[in-house]
Amino acid sequence: MIPENAKNIISSADSKMQDAVAYLEESLKSYRVGKANPAIFNNVTVDYYGTPSPIANVASITTPDARTLAIQPWEKSMIAKIEKAIIDANLGLTPSNNGEVVRCIVPALTEERRKELIKKAKAEGENSKVVVRNARRDAVDLLKKAQKNDGLPEDSEKEAEEEVQKLTDKFVKSIDATIAAKEKEIMTV
Repeated sequence: MIPENAKNIISSADSKMQDAVAYLEESLKSYRVGKANPAIFNNVTVDYYGTPSPIANVASITTPDARTLAIQPWEKSMIAKIEKAIIDANLGLTPSNNGEVVRCIVPALTEERRKELIKKAKAEGENSKVVVRNARRDAVDLLKKAQKNDGLPEDSEKEAEEEVQKLTDKFVKSIDATIAAKEKEIMTV
């Protein structure tokens, strides 16, 4: 039976590990993989009356077909600013407008660009694994302190450490699966 203070440490580690996986998944959404996906604009900000704002806050973004993104600003004066923000973001997209809507055609990925994206995705995955391992290390340190200072029984401390290790293994496996799925998506022509 794991005491309450050890359960809190495990819960905290679990939360940090979940956050690492969620951040990885969110970050991988912004990868342009040859299909139109409004999420590629998540990190693009546009100057809206002196305030940097995400494009999604000043326009609606739609995908009329599999390779086109249409951005309809709520104010026509924003068209030029949105075009400039997309160019400055260096997403590999060339915006064009008809006075009402900014369109971006998503080009097919080259083999070189695909390999570059996979390398970048794997690096993101490694960063997430580091965060998970750091959460494990912190939890183990806290458990050892609790045993030393708070009188946590040694067998309870070992049991809690095993639980933290199981969580670590689960989240590392989840990260590997997320990266593998993204790699497959990137390599699909």
